[in-house]
Amino acid sequence: MSPVAHPTSDASASNLQTGARIALFGLVINAVLAVAKIVAGVLGNAYVLIADGIESTLDIGGSVVIWGGLKFAARPPDETHPYGHGKAEPIAAAIVAGGVIAAAVGLAVQSTREIFIPHHAPAPFTLVVLIVVVIVKELLYRSVIRLGRSVESTAVQTDAWHHRSDALTSIAAFVGIAIALIGGEGWETADDWAALFACALIAFNGVRLLLPAVHEIMDTAPRGEMAAIIRQAAGGVAGVCEVEKCLVRKMGLHFYVDLHVGVDGAISVRAGHDIAHEVKHVIQATDPRIADVLVHVEPAAE
Repeated sequence: MSPVAHPTSDASASNLQTGARIALFGLVINAVLAVAKIVAGVLGNAYVLIADGIESTLDIGGSVVIWGGLKFAARPPDETHPYGHGKAEPIAAAIVAGGVIAAAVGLAVQSTREIFIPHHAPAPFTLVVLIVVVIVKELLYRSVIRLGRSVESTAVQTDAWHHRSDALTSIAAFVGIAIALIGGEGWETADDWAALFACALIAFNGVRLLLPAVHEIMDTAPRGEMAAIIRQAAGGVAGVCEVEKCLVRKMGLHFYVDLHVGVDGAISVRAGHDIAHEVKHVIQATDPRIADVLVHVEPAAE
C-alpha cells in the first residue's frame, strides 16, 4: 500500500519541541527556587524547607531528563527506528517518576532522624519564601498540564505534576513551620513532621506518574472509545464485510493501528488493495494523531 500524506508527524514533532522548551523553562525556575529554599532553610532553621529545596534540586534533574526525552522523541523515523523515536517520551517519564519515589524515601529517612535531634524553631521569614514558591509552582503547573493534556504527552504531564508536587510539599512545609512558630517551645519538630507528610505526597505522585509511563512502554491499549470509532469507520467503507482484529498502540504522540477487514473473497487483488487504501484513509481522518494504519485484507466468512 502506498503511504497517505498526513500532517500528523510534523504537528507531533512541533508539539514535542514545544514540550521540550517548557521543560527547559521549568528547569530554570526549579534552579532558582531550589537555591532560594535551601538558603532560606539553612538561615531560618527550617529542615522542611531544606528538604523541599533538595526535592526541587532533584526536579532539575527530572526536567533535564524530560527535556532530553522530548528532544529525542521528536526525531523523525530512520532506518533503525522506522516507527520513530516516540518511546523516548514515556521512558523519560518513567525515569523521572522513579527519581521522585527515590527522593521521597531518602527525604523521609532524613526527616525521621531530625525529629529526634533537638533544634531551634524555624524563622518567620521562611513562611514568606514558601508563599512565593507555592504561587509560582501552581502557575507553572497549570500552564504545563494544559499543554500536556492537549497533546496527550505523558512526559509533559509528568513534568507538570512535578510542579504540582512541589507546590503541595511547600504547602505542607508552610503548615509545619506555622505550627512550630505558633506552638512555641516543644513544637520545634512540627516542620519535621510536615516534611514526612510532604514525603508521602511526593511518593504518591511518583507512583501516580510511573504507572501511565509503564503502560505506554508496554503498548497498553489506549483508554476511551478510539478502538470503537476506528471499527465503525472501517466498517462503513464500501466493500468491507466485517472488521475483525483492531489493535491500537501509542508511540510518543502518535497512535498506530493494526486492523483486519473481511471482504468478498471473489474480488481481485487490485480491488482488495483499493478497499484497504480507503480504510486507511477514513481511519486517519477520524483522529489526526493516528500516524499509520496497517490493514490486513482477508476473505470474509461465508
